[in-house]
Amino acid sequence: MERIYKNPPLAEALCEFQFIPNVPWDLTIPGLIYGRIKDRFPRRKQQAGLGIQLRPTEKGVEHKIEPAPPRVQFLNQGETALVQLAPDLLVVNQLKPYPGWIKFKSLIIDTFNVYREIANPKGIKRIGLSYINIFEFTSKNLRLDEYFNYYPFIPETMPKALSSFLVRSEFPYSDEKEVLILQLASIIPRDPDLSSLVLDLDYAMIAPEYISLDDIEGWVEKAHDEIERTFETAINDKARDLFMDGGQ
Repeated sequence: MERIYKNPPLAEALCEFQFIPNVPWDLTIPGLIYGRIKDRFPRRKQQAGLGIQLRPTEKGVEHKIEPAPPRVQFLNQGETALVQLAPDLLVVNQLKPYPGWIKFKSLIIDTFNVYREIANPKGIKRIGLSYINIFEFTSKNLRLDEYFNYYPFIPETMPKALSSFLVRSEFPYSDEKEVLILQLASIIPRDPDLSSLVLDLDYAMIAPEYISLDDIEGWVEKAHDEIERTFETAINDKARDLFMDGGQ
């Protein structure tokens, strides 16, 4: 059962589908999909084709921007949820406030079914369910082991203070057809008096057509269960107290 926190660190949840097409991408598809979901997502935007990745540098962990196909975005009225489309790509994003897994899962499945009916893909190349959590602390000399069970190991003979860090692990599932990626990194804080970290969890199906179009609902449920279990394992009770109390 999903744990409910008063002040969760979740900044964004998203589910991304990469499809194997039956036919070349039709430029009318975004308009047809918009016609089906516009009551829920009335606002339209065009996003430049850019992708963002974290990478460590001598100056700390920076965002790396890479080219990607342009995307059409459909947003809800409050711009707290959106649907993104590009050739053979569907992404469903949920920002704060997170409505809980049951509602987010319903949004994923409903949008996927609309896409499937209109675009008629042959199969799925990749699926990824991701949860991005931002932690903010007032301490500049943060001890990671006070809040996390997952953090970079520092030998006794090395300095304990870190100006920046990134630790990433990949765990294979289902005979390496699926993978869970767990990443903890320091990021530039929104306030110079804060220390900020990102805990990013991504469960992905990486073997094309390993999951059929009819099995999506069961797969996203499993992916969410693994992400939730890993999140709860990566943090400790002191971090949970922050979420329960609503303050840091």
